[in-house]
Amino acid sequence: MNQDDRTNNLNPTDVTEAEERETTQAAEQKASSVANVVSPETLVVNEPPPKPDYPRYRVSPDERIRLADINPDACEHYKKKKDVEHELEIQRKRLAVLQERLYAENKRSVLIVLQAMDTGGKDGTIKHVFQGINPQGCQVWSFKKPTDEELSHDFLWRYHRRAPRRGMITIFNRSHYEDVLIVRVKDLVPEQVWRQRYRVINEFEQMLTLDNIVIIKFFLHISKDEQRRRLESRLEDPDKRWKFSINDVNERQLWDKYQQAYEDAINNCSTAYAPWYVVPSNKKWYRNLVIARAIADTLEAMNPQYPAAEKLENIVIPA
Repeated sequence: MNQDDRTNNLNPTDVTEAEERETTQAAEQKASSVANVVSPETLVVNEPPPKPDYPRYRVSPDERIRLADINPDACEHYKKKKDVEHELEIQRKRLAVLQERLYAENKRSVLIVLQAMDTGGKDGTIKHVFQGINPQGCQVWSFKKPTDEELSHDFLWRYHRRAPRRGMITIFNRSHYEDVLIVRVKDLVPEQVWRQRYRVINEFEQMLTLDNIVIIKFFLHISKDEQRRRLESRLEDPDKRWKFSINDVNERQLWDKYQQAYEDAINNCSTAYAPWYVVPSNKKWYRNLVIARAIADTLEAMNPQYPAAEKLENIVIPA
């Protein structure tokens, strides 16, 4: 009996189960290879742990974190901004070179998700980590209150539209996680709705991963006291007052609810293929170094390559 005869003799249930196994195995193989890339220290760090030790802030899929147990003032052995300036510049240069290779290769892309409480430092992270990156290969999307058109679609529609194309680094300044955060805290949708979105988000991120998009997610963890200091600084400095909104005061009163919502989002959605990092961010200079090194190592683990050049023998440039 040849292979075709054996296939024809399978009953529909056997064919369906075999197809499901093959589909699952293909997805698992892809997820496994991506899991190595998003744990980049296993591939690119010769003498672990790396400096700074960013893997300590990555949340494992089977881990349950409590934000209250994570010190937002942590900064390892570093004492002040001057201690990290040289190392941060090294990481920026790595990012610039690796981003150019990613863009030239034009086969894969990177999605960086930044989430934080108000004043957490998302804008500052983008400004200080991505200095020197070619704007042609990097794009930032900030998500505000959804428009009427966006509300008429499924909640992921507006985010999927902004997913990076091949060769790009895309930064989400706030993201699809807003739809399990603010909507929960402010009772904009029923619990049954926002709770089921954890699974939908995981499936969405797995789908992006299968399409060669590497995802890294950072929660910029600050203390309530630090938030107060930053809000007061905005009030006191005329050049920063434009950043201040009375709504910041209203949102601050919901601190505990937001902390719980963030904990649940991180615990439900830190996967092997799209991990969360909870980065101590009271010290901005340490936050920047941790994030820069984590992204640079991830890009190095991806190892993007310049495409082969055309055959250029005997080329003469016309006068």
